[in-house]
Amino acid sequence: MSLTTSASSFISKIEVFRVPPRWLFVRIETADGFVGWGESTLEGHTEAIEGAFADLAQRFLGWDADGIEDIWQTAYRARFYRGGPVLMSALSGLDIALWDIKGKKLGVPVWQLLGGKVRDRVRVAVREAARERKEQGFTAVKMNATEALAWLDSPELLKGTVERVREVRALGMDVGVDFHGRVHKGMARQLAKLLEGEGVLFIEEPLLPTQPSEFADLGRLVSTPIAAGERLYSRHEFRPYFEGHALDVAQPDVSHCGGISELARIASMAETYDVALAPHCPLGPIALAACIAVGVSKLNYFIQEMSWQMHYNSDDADLFTYLADPSVFAVKDGYITTPSGPGLGIVINEELAWRNPIWRGEDGSIREW
Repeated sequence: MSLTTSASSFISKIEVFRVPPRWLFVRIETADGFVGWGESTLEGHTEAIEGAFADLAQRFLGWDADGIEDIWQTAYRARFYRGGPVLMSALSGLDIALWDIKGKKLGVPVWQLLGGKVRDRVRVAVREAARERKEQGFTAVKMNATEALAWLDSPELLKGTVERVREVRALGMDVGVDFHGRVHKGMARQLAKLLEGEGVLFIEEPLLPTQPSEFADLGRLVSTPIAAGERLYSRHEFRPYFEGHALDVAQPDVSHCGGISELARIASMAETYDVALAPHCPLGPIALAACIAVGVSKLNYFIQEMSWQMHYNSDDADLFTYLADPSVFAVKDGYITTPSGPGLGIVINEELAWRNPIWRGEDGSIREW
């Protein structure tokens, strides 16, 4: 059972909502009226997360929402099996929502609770369409390195990547190149060498996340910074990468790695190894707000991915769709100003994201809500 204080806010409701294009929002309400939002999006595995939340809701209803660390450790450790993308993504949304509640209850931004800000704004990057993105105020983009490749394939298939990088750089923009774990070692080494003199910000997931030793080998081969982490689900999974000197940029995903609590721990751990932080976030506005809260409070943070007008999204379901005030994520000169509102600093439009309850009268007939 929960530890409590004289000022406890007890959890009275835990809900999850599927929203287009592919996101899973978490809403936690306390008995004294505070509401927090989290995000547990695990692309392609929504039903599995919903199943995990059926268990989490049963376990933590009635607990003190102020006890974020107690809830995190209990959710992580109190079952014999732990970790992995499903359980950690569910825990992530729960954790983010609890931080949102804590900030709202105390009337301060989450970044203030993490030690205060070390910067006034955060640099952001989006996917491709470099010329259009430059007009929108961005100074950096990410691009996929290749389409599908065989385990070993023709080197000719790699030349187009270099040409696309040069086109972006000619616009005066920075670019990170995402191998997406789809390039196996023999081809990855060739492509990394081809890109080495092109001035890219980093190469992302040049290999599958199961290959930390091979990441380190690649790092010794090229000078280009190597980034990865979206498919590493806790600081324990980052550990062999840090100890093996396999990464220059850590990219934990706040919706997969254990939420704000674990993202902050991974960031501090990365700093110990002189590794930069660039949270992975091709997801929704709640995840982005959570990443920014950590990013403004960690010195080794350097850039934040955001999903605005990403190919996964649509005109009627994009990054700003569920926000009451989209200007909180306005981009100017490649940066977003640090949100100053309480909690995550965003307001979710509940009319779009939240389903109202069903009311019935004493005779069982439906009533207007």
